[in-house]
Parts: sequence; C-alpha cells; structure tokens
Amino acid sequence: MTATTQADRYISFTGIDCDGNAKIVLERVVALVALPEHANCFWDRFLIRLAEADKVGARKADELCLACSNTYYIEELFEAAGDELGLAALRRLEDECC
Repeated sequence: MTATTQADRYISFTGIDCDGNAKIVLERVVALVALPEHANCFWDRFLIRLAEADKVGARKADELCLACSNTYYIEELFEAAGDELGLAALRRLEDECC
C-alpha cells in the first residue's frame, strides 16, 4: 500500500492490520478496567472471554470479534476515562475492521 492509497475494507482488507488494531484497543481496555473506578461485573466477564480468545480450540470469539462486538461498551469506557487515544484507536478499528 502506498502513502497515497487509503485502505478500504469494502474493497479488500489487504494492508489493514485488524488483529493489531484490535490488540491496541484491548490493551487499553485491560489497563482501564484494572482501575477500581472502571471495574464492574461486565468487565470481569469481558476479561474472562478475552482470556478464552487465546485458546483456539475452546474460544467462542477471537480478539477482533470480541472488540468489534463490544464497541459501544468500549467507547463508553474510554469516554468515562477521558482516553482520547483509546477512542481514536477504537474509531480506527471500527472504520477499518468491524
């Protein structure tokens, strides 16, 4: 992909690192929900599902699917935390991969 060519998921996912985009978002989620002010039962269950995402034979969803299927909750978390970098990473994930 050249600097003048913009990736377009509707044409091809070539040149788009969806797994990398999801990993960035999920790393920020994990860091935030480790803080008491953002922890709750939803995020406890989310972390369990995230741990299962690494177990290929046992998983119900991989990291990309898990991130894309919970974008509204992740957005709410990032907004509550004032995490502008997380919001930007989430927007990129949504635009390019979800």
